[in-house]
Amino acid sequence: MTEATEKSEEPQHSGRKLYLVPLVFALKDAPPGYTEKLEAYWGEVRNHIRNLEARFGKISKVYHESVPLGGEEGLKLVERLNEKAHKMLKRKCQQGAEFIALENRDLFEEAMDWGRCLAVVLSGPVLRKVSDFYQKASRRRYEFMAKQIDETLKDEEAGILIIGEDHAVQFPPDIQVFYVSPLALDELRRLLRDQARASQERASTS
Repeated sequence: MTEATEKSEEPQHSGRKLYLVPLVFALKDAPPGYTEKLEAYWGEVRNHIRNLEARFGKISKVYHESVPLGGEEGLKLVERLNEKAHKMLKRKCQQGAEFIALENRDLFEEAMDWGRCLAVVLSGPVLRKVSDFYQKASRRRYEFMAKQIDETLKDEEAGILIIGEDHAVQFPPDIQVFYVSPLALDELRRLLRDQARASQERASTS
């Protein structure tokens, strides 16, 4: 996977390209400074994408995790899920890119349901069984994503994919992936780690 800021080796211009952007959401109970860093993050993402398009090709296909719809319906769903990303993706579609449904609804909902079950299971044997179901459902979900990208991103085209950092999508080997990693991403991670640590400390002393 190629870093967006990598300079040591010039990537090839030919072939299929995918600009991968880590999915970062706005939070209702965000720690202090999170909202400002989130704004900075998406601003840096837009700059990185602009530079990548100038060097390696304009975006023809748009993909977003959790969205099982294409076209205008998919964009409307992104607007509800991720307003910051929606502004950028809508602009790309206005410039001629096509919004593609990344998810299969049934596979997505099955994986989410098993994930919710994992959050409440306490028994060891049940936990192992539910974890196995979750892993199998997630594997089918990510396999569908990879197939969807492979079948819709044509030769010489560039696409943008917004997806969580913990994804397990195995991209086709002929797709050159550029990982967009703005500096603000590290700050957002740090704020969330600090918030989680503080919550654990409060819970242990209560």
